[in-house]
Amino acid sequence: MSAARTLMPASGLLEDGEHCFPVRVYFEDTDLTGVVYHANYLRFMERARSDMLRMLGIDQRAAKEAGDGHYAVTDIAVRYRAPARLDDDLVVRSRVTQLTPARCVIDQAVWRGETKLTQGSVTVAFLDLTGRPRRQPPAWIELFSLHIAKDSASA
Repeated sequence: MSAARTLMPASGLLEDGEHCFPVRVYFEDTDLTGVVYHANYLRFMERARSDMLRMLGIDQRAAKEAGDGHYAVTDIAVRYRAPARLDDDLVVRSRVTQLTPARCVIDQAVWRGETKLTQGSVTVAFLDLTGRPRRQPPAWIELFSLHIAKDSASA
């Protein structure tokens, strides 16, 4: 491989307010029965959310390092509908559905082809370095506003 070509991790695709993130199921993701262990769906969804924010232009690391604050999950609800198995190719679909000055709600679903395997809703709050809620950076609110689900009302 030439030095000019660098491999980068998949970041997914952001289109019409929805972020699609590819995931492959590896042996380490499965449990004794050969299906994806329930907690690993949360890991898949976390990776998708992180890459969605990155693609929106939200630099979480820079905000934390600058002392501005960070996100923390304050609520999560997940419904498991069907299992994923070893070597399945999955897509995590994520969409911002609610936005307030200090928090946002992201709805996510894990799909295998046309089959929805898992669906969830995650609320994240923006916190200062002491752990107290604070307003998200105005530029972030603007970026979220451009991509919020069109059929969702801001809360």
